[in-house]
Amino acid sequence: MLIKKPIRPTSLRNDVASHYVAGGGVLAQSGSLSEKALRFARVLAFAGLHLLAMPALASAELKADPADSKYPQTLSGNYLATLVAHGNHDIAKAAEFFSHALEKDPNSKFLLGRTFTLKLANGDVAQALQLADHVVKIDNDNLLGRLALGVSAMKERSYAGARKNFNQVGDGPLAHLSDKLMSAWALAGAGRTNDAIKLLDELDGPNWFNTFRLYHAGLILDFANRRETAASKFAAAYKADDNSVRIVEAQARALALAGEKAGALGVLDRFDKSASGNPILTRTREMIEEGRTPPPMVTSAQAGAAEVLYGIGAALGQDGDEESPAAYLQLSLYLDPKATLALIPLSKLFQQIGDHERAIAALERIPEGSPLHDGVQIDIALNYNALDKIDEARAHLMKLIDADPSDLDAVVALGNVLRGHQLFAEAAKVYTRGIDALGDDPGRAYWSLFYFRGITLERTDRWPEAEADFETTLKLYPDQPMVLNYLGYSWVDKGMHLDKALGMIEKAVKLRPSDGYIVDSLGWAYYKLDRYDDAVKELERAVELHSEDPTINDHLGDAYWKVGRKLEATFQWNHARDLDPGPDLLVTIKRKLKLGLEKGTADVDAPKRAANGE
Repeated sequence: MLIKKPIRPTSLRNDVASHYVAGGGVLAQSGSLSEKALRFARVLAFAGLHLLAMPALASAELKADPADSKYPQTLSGNYLATLVAHGNHDIAKAAEFFSHALEKDPNSKFLLGRTFTLKLANGDVAQALQLADHVVKIDNDNLLGRLALGVSAMKERSYAGARKNFNQVGDGPLAHLSDKLMSAWALAGAGRTNDAIKLLDELDGPNWFNTFRLYHAGLILDFANRRETAASKFAAAYKADDNSVRIVEAQARALALAGEKAGALGVLDRFDKSASGNPILTRTREMIEEGRTPPPMVTSAQAGAAEVLYGIGAALGQDGDEESPAAYLQLSLYLDPKATLALIPLSKLFQQIGDHERAIAALERIPEGSPLHDGVQIDIALNYNALDKIDEARAHLMKLIDADPSDLDAVVALGNVLRGHQLFAEAAKVYTRGIDALGDDPGRAYWSLFYFRGITLERTDRWPEAEADFETTLKLYPDQPMVLNYLGYSWVDKGMHLDKALGMIEKAVKLRPSDGYIVDSLGWAYYKLDRYDDAVKELERAVELHSEDPTINDHLGDAYWKVGRKLEATFQWNHARDLDPGPDLLVTIKRKLKLGLEKGTADVDAPKRAANGE
């Protein structure tokens, strides 16, 4: 079966579902953000989100409760445990320990605030709401406290109560934006559409606030069946930011509903030129092409408010903070359990703090039938791989490939997983399966399949086949620096085509001057060519770029030895030894430290001893 389905630009991703709701705009979710969105994250990330300043913690220990051995039995013990959990970015454990500490000292403002915030971020919204009233009694205009209470009222359709809380979220740009957008949806829920739009018209702030203001004004008008006016708002939002998936979707739907099918498809075509393969927009395109009427994007005030929380939470999540965006996203899911878009950035947050099990759990909540479902299966598998559950990762990806052999994202993902575990022969077969589906005229988009297969063939001593794959890759992508580096280095190492090989590596360095591994290749090529002074210069630069890599440090040690700087060589080998090198390299380093370079590298039995753990 021949296919012409290009690998999406994010096929090699290691993050969770980065392209499924990604555009670049301020409403782009969990993908690359525009500069406006990055500014938004930087400005707002800590604007009032840390609930209560940390007071001095009482040092008195409380009497241990022998009936409860699960937790540390003192206030100080619980506090230290929470610090460890927080330092490890373990939101669940930190929430658990703080909650237990609060039971021991229920009058602590600090413990109350931290427990509330962490419970919210962890998704224990019902438990967090039990604490929210106490939080706002201590801090009346606390952002998350008021936001949570407002969301709770919104969920119960108590729109006046919701607005009362939203109006008290405090000062600062994040509070201001949250208040106006959430209050507008509360007014919309009460049937006061004109008042909602008036409130949004009064939303002042940076220019990029307009994206939120116009987009949500369009949604509210569409929710009120005022589609012609809604279309004008969506058009203005699209003019302000045509790189956001949600705005592109809204604009395409509005044009389709107005009978402008060609214009709607043109909007989708323009987006696909820079970020093709988005499943949400693919579904929208299918509906429009088939002449079906797209359903409203928002069908309730609760869903609209959840969209606000999701958009802000996803933007905040780009700036390294975990608790604040997680709290917004968890509130979005609490308010509208069908708001599965929020699960994508939430899973990414869990992944970036190393909680891959929670990332998997979030992604598995996306139901079959959702346009996101099939795409996130790859990310579920990659999270299994991060947990070293290779069998689960392999089975998950093979299921996708067997169901759709043209899914080259899944092919590349499985090949990379296997290659990462040094299962090179199996990985080569997977890459071959993808290559066989391409036919005789693959395009540049497929270069990575040949490159990765070439690596696996080289690592299984099938050099002529590997060399052919690397040369094919360079025909598809002549200036690809990783390929120039790999093939050039391999030729130097084998004493083949030395002038051409050195030129390729030098070109790779010009293309990637800050890549320590490629600079190391150039230094090592000079070393293999007996140009030791040049080798020292380049290898010193490589170590500056990647100081913690054992192989680069070992290479520099060898070069120092060759130019007579033996004391420095010994220092570099010692440093390389302490950087946890692989077993084969470790054996070689130890011999060089004992015997010097020439005798130390003449250890023909090193691989055998390394395999035996010696």
